[in-house]
Amino acid sequence: MNHFFAAPTNEWNNNAVRLTPAGIFTVAAVIVLLITIALLMRYRQSRSRKITTKQLVFSAAAMALALVTSMIKLFEMPMGGSVTLLSMLFIVLIGYWYGPYAGLMTAVAYGLLQFVLEPVFYTIPQMLTDYPFAFGALGLSGFFSKQKNGLVKGYLAGVFGRYFFAFLSGVIFFGSYAPDTMAAPIYSLAYNGSYLGAEAAVTLILIALPPVSKALAQVKQMAFEE
Repeated sequence: MNHFFAAPTNEWNNNAVRLTPAGIFTVAAVIVLLITIALLMRYRQSRSRKITTKQLVFSAAAMALALVTSMIKLFEMPMGGSVTLLSMLFIVLIGYWYGPYAGLMTAVAYGLLQFVLEPVFYTIPQMLTDYPFAFGALGLSGFFSKQKNGLVKGYLAGVFGRYFFAFLSGVIFFGSYAPDTMAAPIYSLAYNGSYLGAEAAVTLILIALPPVSKALAQVKQMAFEE
């Protein structure tokens, strides 16, 4: 791989590489581009309403909260993956507020941001699957933004989307870590399902509580106020 973008590292194993400063700058530029595209798509989708400062603030705040809570790990798996303090919910909320275009683009940008925090990977396909594709799937919540119980449906869709890509990565790129007594697909299903399922269960119980559900509905209303 071109050492301008990534260079070998002693982390993980000899086949792993780490982004160089130039590589981090490149990914940061892609993040900015994705967020810009998301805003433009949002504008074209509803030309009667301009993108407001409040919408930018709410989206930025949700992404910042997702980033901070992703660092608060209630439980961490030995080979990667963790149960965090509801971090997926905050990315799902962006799609729930502003629809699929903004939701998907900002979720992909968030996935790249997660990658920049620990920019070690084996191959470009593995990196894409584990970060922009997996985290980007949380933006599927936007397709349920106008439905009854849209937050719950959207959250489930986002988590299952992320689960799919995590499972795919586990089978294709990390299948060799499966125990000899277990097939790689079964191992990946169980491994990734354990931490994603645990966080999803806690989150769904929390947002089902009437006070929390009411508060989230009020926040959505606030997110649209001019």
